[in-house]
Amino acid sequence: MRHRNSGPKRIDFAALKAWPIVGDAIRRHWIARGTLVTEFEGPIPYSREWVKRARELLGDAACRQLGLYEIPAGFRLSIVVPVYNEEKNLPTILSRVASVQIPKEIILVDDCSRDRSRQVMQEQADRLASPLTSFQLAHHEVNRGKGAALRTGFLKATGSVVIVQDADLEYDPDEYSKLIQPILEDKADVVFGSRFLGDGPHRVLYYWHYLGNKFLTTLSNAFTNLNLTDMETCYKVFRSEVIHEIAPTLQQNRFGFEPEVTAKVARRHLRIFEIAISYSGRTYAEGKKIGWKDGFQALWCIVRYWWAD
Repeated sequence: MRHRNSGPKRIDFAALKAWPIVGDAIRRHWIARGTLVTEFEGPIPYSREWVKRARELLGDAACRQLGLYEIPAGFRLSIVVPVYNEEKNLPTILSRVASVQIPKEIILVDDCSRDRSRQVMQEQADRLASPLTSFQLAHHEVNRGKGAALRTGFLKATGSVVIVQDADLEYDPDEYSKLIQPILEDKADVVFGSRFLGDGPHRVLYYWHYLGNKFLTTLSNAFTNLNLTDMETCYKVFRSEVIHEIAPTLQQNRFGFEPEVTAKVARRHLRIFEIAISYSGRTYAEGKKIGWKDGFQALWCIVRYWWAD
């Protein structure tokens, strides 16, 4: 690892022999500290040669567990990010999303924020755009809710796979590779990232939120005949053709999007996978927006969209 003597501090990742495996984590570590990162030498992440090196170093089982596999040429991931009053979190979350070494477009939809979110979106898009990462920006002139922002983003998505990413820091973009893997392997059409599977780290917060989530998921399962563990999760991943078919039919403007889209996925008898994810929930003081009224709305949506599409 070499440092330049003058100018901005830089890390030369060509000196890191373990780059193909641990480079993303190291890169994020330094980006988060305001360090500029030089381009690395070696195979492109998720290319055939990159995966070959990973398997030689870690073995097939570890690579499957870590989500290290070959991504086909020409693939692009569309990441839809609804934004409402997130000016403080946007630089951090967008840096983390941009650092994921998968070809992608980030679609930011500002839902008439009252802070500087719109300006920060543009600043970060200008800063982070690269051959691997492109941006689309959209704005609502009136506040319409998360569901409406997602609808706007879905209709703009041009990638092969579409994933939802909240603009807060509750969900980890490093988990994209394992979330999209069942779709790329043609095992799934839709993937839910579950906070209640596996042994990933979870911030301990509100018991009644947890209980309410489990109740809504169980009720949703009873109506859809699915066996999900986390219907309300942010991380929902779709084949592009699936969400492009469903998006024009979506009606819920707020958090009712979650039970609505779940019911519509179930009605179409699509192949659904769940993948364990980590979770770092935030408090209301930190900006959490969902409330008890949204829970009652979810109850209505579960019944409403079981009855008719």
